[in-house]
Amino acid sequence: MRYIHLFSILAAVLVFQSCISPQKLVERGDYDAAIDQAVRRLAGKKNKKAKFVLALEEAFDKANQQDLAAADRLKQAGRPEFWPRIHNHYEAIRSRQEAVAPLLPLASKEGIKANFRFVRVDGLELEARENAAAFHYTEAQRLLRNAEQGDKLAARRAYTELQRTEAYFANFRDKEGLQRKAHQLGTTHILVKLDNQSNAVLPRALERDIETIRLHDLNSFWNAYHSRPQEGMEYDYEVIMRITQVEVSPGVVNQREYEEFAEVEDGWEYVLDKNGNVAKDSLGNDITQPRFIRVGALVVEQYQTMSAFIGGRLEFYDRRSRSLIDSQPMQAEAVFENYASTFQGDKRALSDQTRRRIGNRPQPFPSGEALLFEAAEQLKPFIKREIAGARRLI
Repeated sequence: MRYIHLFSILAAVLVFQSCISPQKLVERGDYDAAIDQAVRRLAGKKNKKAKFVLALEEAFDKANQQDLAAADRLKQAGRPEFWPRIHNHYEAIRSRQEAVAPLLPLASKEGIKANFRFVRVDGLELEARENAAAFHYTEAQRLLRNAEQGDKLAARRAYTELQRTEAYFANFRDKEGLQRKAHQLGTTHILVKLDNQSNAVLPRALERDIETIRLHDLNSFWNAYHSRPQEGMEYDYEVIMRITQVEVSPGVVNQREYEEFAEVEDGWEYVLDKNGNVAKDSLGNDITQPRFIRVGALVVEQYQTMSAFIGGRLEFYDRRSRSLIDSQPMQAEAVFENYASTFQGDKRALSDQTRRRIGNRPQPFPSGEALLFEAAEQLKPFIKREIAGARRLI
């Protein structure tokens, strides 16, 4: 909402400014806005108004003189860091002159001719472009000397300074080679490894499964994660997945038996009168009624459960200072559950609730290794998320 509000304000300012005449903009000293307004009102018009022609002439002359004076003042200061600003002034002059050039020769319908004093800006702009690029290049070289002493932030700033030369030249001197060097010196290398300190022996396949978290998803331009140490690589940080607890419970079967009974309709029977004879209705027909019997069923329920638990800590170390900088508990549990229900007897005796549970069969218990793999799969997203969140520390 804040951005929408800012956009609305900007749009309102632009609309308001477009309603101001070029002459008013000149009086306010907003010369480039006056030039833009005047050019739009004169371009493509056969009968050009004198007030716009004169406003454009005045704004053009004053804007160029303003930029030339500012560039001269900065040059006289003799400070290399001013060259990018000097270049901006010359670039503004060039852009301004290119905007006006298509209108030339320019005269109003009354015959008033505009006189534009164009500045030979090519040489000035080239000088400024070369010096501005050289300033960023020299600054990058200075920062790289600090980076070679282990200052990664300096290496990253050097990379940015070399990027800034692209505003002036596509490939200034050996910029690309220095950028590769800056990237190499500025990259933080993080080693992620597993340390099993539990009393359990983890299957090697399981250890590899935990170690091979999709670390490449965490890589960024300045951060590189490694699951295996590389020869000759100096690591800045180390993330240790320290496992301290591994438990696999035995498969447990809890069983219970219970009976259910119900009165159910089972055919029909004659209605007897008080003398024990079959009763008759008014038409002389035998009277019958539903017959109910009591039925029962024995229900056998089995609940199977088995679990595997992996617990420990995720520890972050600064390898340069050999200090622990963060530690987070980590744990995951995989649970196997199966509910089986069978019955013996008359199904009609079963309640609706019992009927819904009938049908599942007992299942073979999974292996402990399979459950540990499942727990590891639960653990990996947590580890990955915590490592990603630790960028504030590294």
